[in-house]
Amino acid sequence: MSSNAYIKLVPSSSQQAISTEELKDLFNYYKEITAKTGDQVDWNYENSAFPYDLKEKEDGKGTWFYLQSSQDRYNAILIGVDKEKVVDEEGTEREQSYIQITLPPTATAGDKGKANEFSKFIGKKLQGELHLFNGRVMYFYPRK
Repeated sequence: MSSNAYIKLVPSSSQQAISTEELKDLFNYYKEITAKTGDQVDWNYENSAFPYDLKEKEDGKGTWFYLQSSQDRYNAILIGVDKEKVVDEEGTEREQSYIQITLPPTATAGDKGKANEFSKFIGKKLQGELHLFNGRVMYFYPRK
């Protein structure tokens, strides 16, 4: 059975909407900074830190893509963007963007760990509200 984590872009977030292209840029940036960690400790950490390659199917262009690993302890992570209608405290309805991170039924424990890592990174970068796979919520935006 697949499981999902969500990063909701709330009004206090650094941005109110995100595209898959921006997410791909964040993925590439994440791979780049983890590779730099390996350079600092003089170890080929790049292949172990986040062992995924970005893949995109034609029917998912603009809405979702997936991260595929060729290593034996990892399989895949799916990432998509969408919008939902929410009602705030004042009772006004607004549209809220969110990022969905899905672990397919074939996902391993390693995939779950890396997906948690990456979702926390995105949550911090965008100052969003992260709903983890286990149902807990992490708030990365400035709260009043």
